[in-house]
Amino acid sequence: EENLEIINRLKRYGLQFEAEQPKRESAVLEGLTFVITGTLPGLKRKEAADLIEKNGGSVTGSVSKKTSYLLAGEDAGSKLDKAKKLDIPVIDEARLFELIS
Repeated sequence: EENLEIINRLKRYGLQFEAEQPKRESAVLEGLTFVITGTLPGLKRKEAADLIEKNGGSVTGSVSKKTSYLLAGEDAGSKLDKAKKLDIPVIDEARLFELIS
């Protein structure tokens, strides 16, 4: 009973026990998988990943045949090389914004 009282008191103070799902802005990237590499000029990687997910896409950490696009900034490195070998389209930040628009 003491634990239930503590839980009820926390609820009254506004504590949420369920995580809210991020709201989607659109589904324009639905079914597309992105890998992010390098330094982007206007976004941090986390911001770019959030933007992709909010628009229906998914983000993974490694390039594979299932990758739809490689979002590459400066100093992209080995992920860029692998994407080129697999003929995966490489886009920059500006192109990402075009896809979302």
